Amino acid sequence: MRPESNAVGAAERAPDQLRHDWCIDEVERLLEQPFSDLLYRAQQTHRAYFDPNEVQISSLLSIKTGACSEDCAYCPQSVHHDTGLEREALMPLQEVLKAADEARRQGATRFCMGAAWRGPKDRDVERVAAMIEGVKALGMETCVTLGMLTDGQTARLKEAGLDYYNHNLDTSEAYYSQIITTRTYQDRLETLRRVREAGINVCCGGILGMGESARDRAGLLVELANLPQHPESVPINLLVQVEGTPLAGTETLDPFIFVRTIAAARVLMPASRVRLSAGRTEMSDELQALCFLAGANSIFYGERLLTTDNPQVGRDRALFARLGLRMSGVGA
Repeated sequence: MRPESNAVGAAERAPDQLRHDWCIDEVERLLEQPFSDLLYRAQQTHRAYFDPNEVQISSLLSIKTGACSEDCAYCPQSVHHDTGLEREALMPLQEVLKAADEARRQGATRFCMGAAWRGPKDRDVERVAAMIEGVKALGMETCVTLGMLTDGQTARLKEAGLDYYNHNLDTSEAYYSQIITTRTYQDRLETLRRVREAGINVCCGGILGMGESARDRAGLLVELANLPQHPESVPINLLVQVEGTPLAGTETLDPFIFVRTIAAARVLMPASRVRLSAGRTEMSDELQALCFLAGANSIFYGERLLTTDNPQVGRDRALFARLGLRMSGVGA
């Protein structure tokens, strides 16, 4: 009779349930499980909450690029880093709607708009609200990331019909000051609170490969999973190293660590969409397939993610065909 590890036995007894009381030591042990056991548990959980052969497709557009006053060490849009990126004003409404319609025809069900602001002015929010209304009229879900918000701005975005607000924690609270000094961790949590209280779905995740420790990765997952309500979308980014940013030259993350983190996110947040986000151009098809096996069930689609490259649509379609994956419908 085949011996079983405790992890596999637990997964066979019942799928993972929604919890908000994880501790870092517990998640570290989860991340250190034998690879096959961890992926088996993640698959059990994934199948209990989702169709394992469906992937939700989002598209991301930079609607205002560069000249951000934040000093995020990974970001080429910061005014603190010399990356050669030119500042661009907020895009006109019709250009945004044209890009959204193209994304819709390519199969995206959610259109995400990102602006490089520490926090928008009220007049900026009015212009973004018009974009949200226009994208909604195309039959797509909407998501924006605009930085920190006031209560009034959050209410206006809700009034415009915003479905999701993205505001990543980026890393653990313990490592955060090594990456960002112009905004506190509590600032980020406060923005998430405002978004949730306004009745807008939360999109919140982090970035791996920034020189963080295994405990930091566990700490990020604990912060996300112990929020009063799990984020509906959890983007897991792999650092894209851009010359001129402080993190250029950082040691490359072991791909298996990335897969393990995807699997742990699935276990900790069973009902959330776990999204493969930045860094997919550096991932092989085989690595992406492992991520889907580990519980990732959403991607950003299209050839650009804000200011960095993303796999071409044809490559993604070909990979889906090889894996037997289907693109899910609106509202998934």
